[in-house]
Amino acid sequence: MTTEDSPSPEIIYPQWQNEYKTALLEVDREKLAERVEAAETAIFQRLQQISQNSVHQAERQAIEDAVAGLRILKRDKLGSPDWEKK
Repeated sequence: MTTEDSPSPEIIYPQWQNEYKTALLEVDREKLAERVEAAETAIFQRLQQISQNSVHQAERQAIEDAVAGLRILKRDKLGSPDWEKK
């Protein structure tokens, strides 16, 4: 499933997945923090847009997975603390 705004078949939710994919593919450590921040911002903005609509459950799950991926990326590549550790 793709949309007209979608440049690639893996991008189902282009409002935030383009930024997320860009962050995942960034190899320059100096640019990575910037890319992660852009992805987090796009995700946050999309969550605000869909917050009052219950039909976006699949997208919410995709966002949850993406946020977990960004947390791992930040921990492993940027040295951020792991807030999930107990």
